[in-house]
Amino acid sequence: MPLFKISNPGMAAFHIAIAALMVGTGTINTLAAKWADKLRSHGYNPKPKHAFDHPYFQAAEMFLGEMMCIFVFKIWFFYRNCRKKDMSIFGPQKFIPIVWAIPAMCDLLGTSTMYVGLTWTFASSFQMLRGSVIIFTGLLSVAFLGTRLKIHHWFGMLFVLLGLILVGVGDTIFSHESQSASHYSLAGDLLIVLAQVITAVQMTIEEKLIKKYKVPPLQAVGWEGIFGFSVLCIAMIPMYFIPWHLPQTRDIWQQTTRFEDAVDAFYMLGNNWQLLFASIGTVISISFFNFAGLTVTSTMNATTRMVLDSVRTIFIWAFSLGIKWQAFQALQPVGYFVLFIGTCIYYDIILMPLFRYALDKVRHRGNETIDDEVSIQTEPGKEAEEGAPLLKKHVQEKEVIRATKED
Repeated sequence: MPLFKISNPGMAAFHIAIAALMVGTGTINTLAAKWADKLRSHGYNPKPKHAFDHPYFQAAEMFLGEMMCIFVFKIWFFYRNCRKKDMSIFGPQKFIPIVWAIPAMCDLLGTSTMYVGLTWTFASSFQMLRGSVIIFTGLLSVAFLGTRLKIHHWFGMLFVLLGLILVGVGDTIFSHESQSASHYSLAGDLLIVLAQVITAVQMTIEEKLIKKYKVPPLQAVGWEGIFGFSVLCIAMIPMYFIPWHLPQTRDIWQQTTRFEDAVDAFYMLGNNWQLLFASIGTVISISFFNFAGLTVTSTMNATTRMVLDSVRTIFIWAFSLGIKWQAFQALQPVGYFVLFIGTCIYYDIILMPLFRYALDKVRHRGNETIDDEVSIQTEPGKEAEEGAPLLKKHVQEKEVIRATKED
């Protein structure tokens, strides 16, 4: 399966541009969120500067970015509707938006859990471990959608699992931080993997809803953003009054704090322009990332989107090493390579097509050998009469082989 179906040079340039936009905004989104985790600022009280430990507030920022997709969709809808009525663009427009509250709640739980894990582990590990969604999505699609996975799907999931183990072991064994910090890196990794289970449930529900209601994906993302942002904003009110003990934090005085202090988060944004810039970058990048991802899916294919999502991992890892957010770990590039191989096998690209191509070449050479054996040179007279039965036998064998191959 080709990753890029290009019909003319103009479309080739468009495909390259939209793919670069997806990889770029996806990379910025993860790095901006991790940058915010590393920045310090004054909150609403006179206490000293402290770290931006507000994972649920960051999840709300993510939903705000998704909510912006509904405005992009409306603009696109009116633009296309003025030109021609294309149902594939704007759908039937007759559905109950509340149904998207279910995947939105899954998105809320998954995103919040991921951001808690991100505060404890590396940005590169965060992105790599998100690849585990392949395993859980595959298993859930079998259980609830009746999908029949082929052998390459199972092998792909096996490679992804091996890659996840390598990344997790690398974060634990080769961490240059204290033993306690390395344990929390592993805990962060486990939280991210747990979030992928929730994300897999979300994707399974989304697939069923999109097929049932024929809703454009961009509109679906927008509605999920609306529901997720609204629910999380309401939930952060009781979170403010719930005391919370953090056994592992970057500030001792923060060990006893609130479950989520949105007031402190707003004050921190106002007191540090870099933190505000990182938060705005998170909101804008996720909006463009969703737009680019859905455009890749519609103009190319979903396989290309998943491969590009895997490719951005190497940019996040390289950037994190370059600015010394993390030290080099020998198992991490190995784990990433195994994860990438697993992704390629699962989505039937590069490796499996090459394997089938080589197998076809071997079979083709075998058929040529049979053809050479059938081409028996006979001379007029007695030798031709003796060779005729043998020639007939070879021709019959050749026909049987060809008939078997066609079946």
